[in-house]
Amino acid sequence: MTDFTALRSAVSGPVLTPADEGFAAESTGFNLFYAHSPEVVVGATSAADVVAAVNFARDNRMPVRVIATGHGSHALVTDGVLVNTSRLDELALDTGSRIATIGAGVRWGAVVAAGAEAGLAPITGSSTNVGVVGYILGGGLGPLARSHGFSSDYLRGATVVLASGEVAHASETENPDLFWALRGGKGGFGVVTSVEVELVPLPALYAGALVFPEESIETVLRGWIDWTATAEDDVTTSVAIIHFPPVEQVPEVFRGKTLAMLRFAYPGSTERGEQLAAPLRDLGAPMIDGLAPMPIANVAQIHNDPTEPGPGYSRGALLNALDQEFATALLQSVGSGVQTPVMVAELRHLGGATSHDVPEGSSAGGRASGYTLSLIGAPNPALFEAVLPGATDALLGTLADWVSHETNVNFAGSPSAADFPKAWPAETFARLAAVRAAVDPQGVFAYGPKEA
Repeated sequence: MTDFTALRSAVSGPVLTPADEGFAAESTGFNLFYAHSPEVVVGATSAADVVAAVNFARDNRMPVRVIATGHGSHALVTDGVLVNTSRLDELALDTGSRIATIGAGVRWGAVVAAGAEAGLAPITGSSTNVGVVGYILGGGLGPLARSHGFSSDYLRGATVVLASGEVAHASETENPDLFWALRGGKGGFGVVTSVEVELVPLPALYAGALVFPEESIETVLRGWIDWTATAEDDVTTSVAIIHFPPVEQVPEVFRGKTLAMLRFAYPGSTERGEQLAAPLRDLGAPMIDGLAPMPIANVAQIHNDPTEPGPGYSRGALLNALDQEFATALLQSVGSGVQTPVMVAELRHLGGATSHDVPEGSSAGGRASGYTLSLIGAPNPALFEAVLPGATDALLGTLADWVSHETNVNFAGSPSAADFPKAWPAETFARLAAVRAAVDPQGVFAYGPKEA
């Protein structure tokens, strides 16, 4: 049994084993289904604490994994050292350069609020409750994706604790290969303790959601698919078919109902936004019309993702061009009147700025795809082991003709060893492996699925 006395002496934050009080809280994130059980969890309070944890793990041949907010947990951690970076919560915004320096524990909401005070906006994800670093390392496709691209396109630098214990800075000019990898390659390179992210001026935003009743779901889905074929590049939309459970946690207006939510974001004037949204409004009689001028501080209201921790199951893929045959297949699986454990099936329109890489190149996967598909299961852990995997396998099989050969790591859930490489183009995956081998030759940072 490993003696952690030296580690406790070297770290200012908590160092907890499964026998210690507070271990569960320290090692569990937003997704409560994944109650991780590493050999030890280190609550880092500084980059120095991370260095100490990495050095200890390397010297004792223990794998290192990282958790901050825990939104990206898709597999149980059962060994090694888990580094919790949630206490690294520094945030500083230079309004002149528009660069925010963001600690690994900071969530998007704090950056949105800081930027809004200066008339600036981060290219955030749909949920501002998600941690900046974990999200941006996977690329990031948020509510402004078509107008502004991947969130990782705005990464300007990162501070990383490497397997050697060295604290390195990666940017376009410093450790450029590592910087390229961090812009979409996700994990296995080191522990990122902070990032520098460029914010953008966003003087106007017309955005929100249209909520349609069950009888309009088919018309809305089919109409939205046709509309996206000619949508302007600076408009980002998504549509979700949601089977709301009849529970008190769900607002009464939605409780027990199956609805379609159509999300819309246009970074421009109200007049032009209303013109662009008019064909979508005309798809049916929305029970809620939430499209309006929106302060950037309220950007999370576009998707209204959950903010309270709970058990979650998700699965995803990227899709090619959609047509009415796709709509038929999807509706037969999750549409009106269908009994399914899949609570949410969401499609996000890509293209526009997402299809263009940054000039210096990045590792984000999925630029050639046209849409994302996200499947969220009913939050019942009893369904997570067999029922939901079976249901989502069947659904993805039904939609196989439209599933892209390439996905994005943030949408991959917990991929198998065979599916893992599909999160990037083949040449990108090979280059990422080479960068990992260069910065972590001993494989200290455990990343990716194990071979069967």
